Amino acid sequence: SSDVCSSDLLGLLDALPPNSPQIPKIRTLLLEDRKERCRNNFLPFVQSMWSAFIPGKHHRDMAEAFERVAEGKLKRLIINMPPRHTKSEFASFLLPAWFLGKYPEKKIIQTAHTAELAVGFGRKVRNLVNTKDYQDVFPTKLSSDSKAAGRWNTSRGGDYFAIGVGGAVTGKGADLLIIDDPHSEQEAALAAVNPDVYDKVYEWYTSGPRQRLQPGGAIVIVMTRWSQRDLTGQVLKS
Repeated sequence: SSDVCSSDLLGLLDALPPNSPQIPKIRTLLLEDRKERCRNNFLPFVQSMWSAFIPGKHHRDMAEAFERVAEGKLKRLIINMPPRHTKSEFASFLLPAWFLGKYPEKKIIQTAHTAELAVGFGRKVRNLVNTKDYQDVFPTKLSSDSKAAGRWNTSRGGDYFAIGVGGAVTGKGADLLIIDDPHSEQEAALAAVNPDVYDKVYEWYTSGPRQRLQPGGAIVIVMTRWSQRDLTGQVLKS
């Protein structure tokens, strides 16, 4: 495996004298091995792009699920976690960057409870794709006219489109639809008085983004639970 390969190379590197002519070759092999692991596995990619990241068990579970999504083995994924568990950094920032690195010709629709938040994710993904660290792992590049943070394309015809809940997606398709916290805390407070607030989000989901899925496309919902009538609850019920 790639992990064994890295371990063997590191052991060999430590055993060699400092002036050994083999050292540059081994370092090159180690670098290529790291890049290959980043391309094939989500968690090594995260660790490579985010130096301060500290992995936990829930991160490994999410990473394994995202890998199954990318491989086409998992078409519907719901992740429910409390706030401050890195779910948005994983699902709305690093996942789309990794996915478009692997498949620069595919299309992503990113949603959040406000357009401003969704566009903010788009800006972070676009900026990461433009970095040297990312380019060292993936050859994916932005098209020359990709300036808008919430609407941009790759040079291979891939597409990234960010919208808030309730926004129109006419004319857009998605190989990967990401829905990140479709309900705000304020909305959840309102829903305590008027639970119909949740129904509007579900109606938007069923009549809008879900209808834009490409053949074989996947839907990833990541959110904090608020009620049995929230989006997760209604999707599971249906």
